[in-house]
Amino acid sequence: MSANVLWFRRDLRLRDNPALLAAAGQAGFGDRPSAVVPLFVVDPALWRPSGAVRRAYLAASLGALGDRIGGDGLLVRRGDPVAEVVSVARAADAPVVYAAADFGPYGRERDARVAAALEAHDIRLEFVGSPYAVAPGRVTKGSGEPYQVFSPFFRAWCAHGWREPAGSPRSVRWEYPLVSQDLPAAPVPDGLSLPTAGEEAALRRWRSFRERTLADYADARNRPDLDGTSQLSHALKWGEVHPRTLLADLDPERDETYLKELAWREFYADVLFHRPESAREYLRAEYARMRYAEPDDAFEAWCDGRTGFPFVDAGMRQLRTEGWVHNRVRMVVASFLVKDLHVEWQHGARHFLRWLRDGDLASNSHGWQWVAGCGTDAAPYFRVFNPVTQGLKFDPTGDYVRRYVPELAHLHGKTAHTPWEVLDGYAHGYPERIVDHAEERAEALVRLAEISRS
Repeated sequence: MSANVLWFRRDLRLRDNPALLAAAGQAGFGDRPSAVVPLFVVDPALWRPSGAVRRAYLAASLGALGDRIGGDGLLVRRGDPVAEVVSVARAADAPVVYAAADFGPYGRERDARVAAALEAHDIRLEFVGSPYAVAPGRVTKGSGEPYQVFSPFFRAWCAHGWREPAGSPRSVRWEYPLVSQDLPAAPVPDGLSLPTAGEEAALRRWRSFRERTLADYADARNRPDLDGTSQLSHALKWGEVHPRTLLADLDPERDETYLKELAWREFYADVLFHRPESAREYLRAEYARMRYAEPDDAFEAWCDGRTGFPFVDAGMRQLRTEGWVHNRVRMVVASFLVKDLHVEWQHGARHFLRWLRDGDLASNSHGWQWVAGCGTDAAPYFRVFNPVTQGLKFDPTGDYVRRYVPELAHLHGKTAHTPWEVLDGYAHGYPERIVDHAEERAEALVRLAEISRS
C-alpha cells in the first residue's frame, strides 16, 4: 500500500502542522486518509556550516519529535535531498511528498531540484504552509513592490492577517519503507548548556511566559538581568512552535509590543526573499565603500568577551555559555564591533551563526545590517550605542554583568559597569578597555562622512 511522504524541515512539531494534516488526508486536506512516512534528511550543505551549537540543538529537537511520533520515530536519511527524498518516495510508492515551503535562498533552489527529480518519477512535491504566519512575498505595497521599512510593513502585515492554528492530527499511521540512519555526531560544546528541545518544551515555555511575563513584556523585554522575554526564537527557528499558535493567544492592542517582535522576524524573511543576496552582501551598497578594519586581536577580544566593556563582554560570554543573547545586548555588541572596532558586519554575523542556537539567516543578517546602518533602518549609521550607558540603563543593578563576568562579581550594584572607577575593579583579572569609545564613535562618523561625500 502506498504512503505519502512528509518531509520535515523547519516544522519539527505535530500540532498546527498543515503539511502533516495534508499528508495524512485529515482536517479537510487531501482526498482520503493515508499512511505517512515521517522523513528528515540531514543535508550536508546545511549541516556542515551550521556550527556545533545549532547541530546539537537540532539533534535534540529531532529526538524529541521522534519521541512524539512514537514507535520507530523519524525516518532519518543522510545525503543530498534530491537523491534521498526521491529514494524514500519511490520506496513508499508515494504519489505526493508534502512539505512546508522554504523561502530561504538555498531552500528555494534545493526544492526546485527535488521537485524536478520527483516529477521524473510522476511524484508531486506539494507545499502546504510555511514557517511564517504570512509567507514572504504576500505583503506588498499597492504598486506590488516590497516594503523596505518595518512600520508600514507591520501595518500591512496586520491588515493581511493570518489563518487560525491548524489543529492536531488524529491518529496517524506511520510507515517506514527504508531503514533509518543515525544522525552525525552532534555534541554540545564544552561549557555550553542548551534548553530542553522539542514541541512540548516550547509550548510549556510559551504558557509560562504568557501567564507570568507577557503583561509586562513592553518594559521587561529590554532588561537582560530579568527573565522578561519568551526565549522562543530557537523554537520558532526550528518550527517546534508555529507563530500562528502564539498569535492566537495575543490581544492585538494589549500585546502589540510582542506582536511586533513576531512581525520583525517575518519582515526580515520578506526582505531576504526579495533580496537573497543580502544574506551576505550590503542591502545598501554604498556602505561597502566605507573604510573597515580587518579582524585582528581586537576582534578576537570581542569574540571572547574580553573587550574591557562589561556589558559587551557579558553578552559575548552569554553567547558562549547559552547559545543565545538577549536582543538588547545583541544590538550593543553588534554596534561595538562595527562602530567601535570598525569591523564589517559580516564577520560578526558569521560568529553569531556559529554560536547561536536560534541562528536564522534572515533575522541574523538583517539584524546585523540594521545595527551596522546599511540595512532597513530609515535613520541608520549615526546611531552608535554607548556600551557603558546602555549597561547602566538596562542592567541598572549590574546583575547581568556579574552573572556572566565572574571577574567583576565582587563589585556591587552598578559599579560592575565601570570597574575603572573602583579601586579594586581589576583585582580579579578583568581586562582594561581595548578602545576609547568616544574616540571611536567620532572615527565612525568620519568614515560615514567619507562615503557620504563620494
